[in-house]
Amino acid sequence: MSERLDVLDIAQGDYRTPPRNLKWYDKTFPALRFYQLVLREVFIGARNGKRGQLTTEKYYLNAVGVFRAVERVGGCIEVTGYDQVPAEGWPYVFVANHMSVLETFLFAALIHPKGEHAFVVKKSLVEYPVFKHIMRARDPIVVGRENPREDLTAVLTQGTEKLKAGISMIIFPQRTRTARFEPDQFNTIGIKLARRAGVPVVPVALKTDFWGQGKLVKDFGGVFPEKKVHFHFGAPIEIKGRGQQEHEQIVHFIGEHVQKWQAEE
Repeated sequence: MSERLDVLDIAQGDYRTPPRNLKWYDKTFPALRFYQLVLREVFIGARNGKRGQLTTEKYYLNAVGVFRAVERVGGCIEVTGYDQVPAEGWPYVFVANHMSVLETFLFAALIHPKGEHAFVVKKSLVEYPVFKHIMRARDPIVVGRENPREDLTAVLTQGTEKLKAGISMIIFPQRTRTARFEPDQFNTIGIKLARRAGVPVVPVALKTDFWGQGKLVKDFGGVFPEKKVHFHFGAPIEIKGRGQQEHEQIVHFIGEHVQKWQAEE
């Protein structure tokens, strides 16, 4: 069983990985050890998903296992602004930049203590070997990215249904994962969904290049413990009118934080 994330540390405010002593193996072979730990959680989650037994709590514990895997090999995680997202205001549309595979796991570990959530994911994730059983069990909104109009309709229709059922939505409005935040690649689909459903948007700036992208297989890149993992939650934003001003506000919020973190390295 995965170690449970200390909910009190998160729910009451910010979180920073505390100082700890690393085991020799974890410190010497961080990438190997990290993938061992992550794949263990993925296989456990996939097995439960395939059997129809991947409950929200089990899914959360698997996500926590990945959270702890980052720390176990020397990575540091810093979460700020978490207390700006009140559970009593649930649901929300969370809108974030997309840098690596890691944020998909960490979002689940961070958001679960506050309420139910679902992702908007590309079609390949529900077809990916092993991992597909986890994704399908979590009932995401699937987009193909071949037909933007169909994708928008799916997100607005299914997303509104989930939000009205009290389930927050997590959206990465970029065409692809990238280590650099590119504002022109950040679309307004999250704004449109929030406006239609009448719920606030929560902007989330993140930096997760601790888990790099691979050259041959994008999801299996290098592991860099020296790169701090950042999540910064902004205050909920009510959408007024067409939401253009709110979109610009979110883009500025994310870009400003990502640039600051990268400059600190």
